Amino acid sequence: MMGFGTVIASMLSVAILLLAFYVCSSGGFYMADVLANSVMEMQENENEIMKTEIEITNISANEAGIFVSLNNTGSTKVGDYDYMDVIVKYSNTSGIAKTIWVPYQGDSDALEDKWTVGNISPDLVNPGILDPGEEIELQILLEDSLENKSVNWLLVTAPNGVKASGYFNA
Repeated sequence: MMGFGTVIASMLSVAILLLAFYVCSSGGFYMADVLANSVMEMQENENEIMKTEIEITNISANEAGIFVSLNNTGSTKVGDYDYMDVIVKYSNTSGIAKTIWVPYQGDSDALEDKWTVGNISPDLVNPGILDPGEEIELQILLEDSLENKSVNWLLVTAPNGVKASGYFNA
């Protein structure tokens, strides 16, 4: 009868070991699956970035603001303007150098730092979205006026991080 106690204890120990192995291995498989999904999502984002290309073709400035012509030379569309960044480094009329982030404000009439979409051409496919091969005009309004004959700099960043920059004279 004492031999059965040893057999039962051994079977219980083996069962506990098998259960622990199952828990550890299923946790490992779950972590590997989550990691694989994360790598695939990261690769998709990287592919989108590689397919996105924007180019500034013209920048002009006057009393009314800064006008930027931006061409989509990539193969992906750009349309989430709220997630685009515009940064301007300029000298105001007092000669003070400023670097500011200019927020997108589509339909606002406020006289503060802002940028809006002027015109997209040709805008035949997906109206209001910058498709490959199309050009968009950004209108940037600054609270301060630009200093005459100053050299200024502008950066435009697409929602996925692709950027274009250029210098312009006031």
